[in-house]
Amino acid sequence: MVGRALPMLALLCAGCLSWHQGPMPGEPRDATFASVTQDGQPLRIRYRDEGPQAAQTVVLLHGFASALETWATVTPRLIKTHRVVSLDLKGFGWTDRPQGDYSPVAQARLVLALLDARGVDRFSIVGHSWGSSVALAVALEAPDRVQRVALYDAWVFEDQLPAFFRWSRVQGVGEALFGLFYKERADERLVRAFYNPKVVREEFVDEVERALERPGTVAAALAAARGQRFAELQVRWAQVKQPTLLLWGQQDAVSWLEFGERLAATLPDARLRVYPRCGHFPMIEAAEASYAALSAFLRGEAVP
Repeated sequence: MVGRALPMLALLCAGCLSWHQGPMPGEPRDATFASVTQDGQPLRIRYRDEGPQAAQTVVLLHGFASALETWATVTPRLIKTHRVVSLDLKGFGWTDRPQGDYSPVAQARLVLALLDARGVDRFSIVGHSWGSSVALAVALEAPDRVQRVALYDAWVFEDQLPAFFRWSRVQGVGEALFGLFYKERADERLVRAFYNPKVVREEFVDEVERALERPGTVAAALAAARGQRFAELQVRWAQVKQPTLLLWGQQDAVSWLEFGERLAATLPDARLRVYPRCGHFPMIEAAEASYAALSAFLRGEAVP
């Protein structure tokens, strides 16, 4: 039944997803933007550059379908001792959603272009979930600039991808699947990401649902899903030589702990810290313990 339905849905939805560049309704008044050129195309990127400008720089990268607010429990502490640059990756948050390449490598080059524009040379980088694949790609693209790497519940292996993403690689079928289902059941997906469902408050769900309605969001999400061709990238993860800290929720139902153990064994200089009673967001459900580990790691001290 599904096999017969997908071609029909593809015909109905192919080409119906739209892109977007420029300001969007409801942008925060205090938002800061940079204009960066990629492949000859100007991109408007929302970013924050906070903390002492002369201090060690730390770059924060959010995950799929998220934004820089992911780091709301981390940034206020980190800016006391570090210069912190966070941004909305291409296609997410308040950053542009143009047609083009949304692979981790393309996103990594965009991050480096923003850092160049901000005058940042050397830095440590922190990624969450899919943002971890971008962080690792940054380390591969600019190994001499990246000092340390920290990854929360990384999403970096081909066999982590659900069937929904694999089917979406097919032209027309992806447009159908994302056009029909990407914005559905946001509350259920959020609950699955946490060990404690009470963390998912109604206002949190409302905020996510509003973000899904921003112009160009579905098309960009599909492009980012199609860009997750980790089979081509994961063979290079072992080339990341920087000291790496992996922080993982023991009950993560999105990115299973076994992938953290696998990544720890793959990276040459990695250590893994696991947090009990914690899902996909240790920075929220294990805020104190995971921040203590992160801050010690960034200072080059023993990680608790």
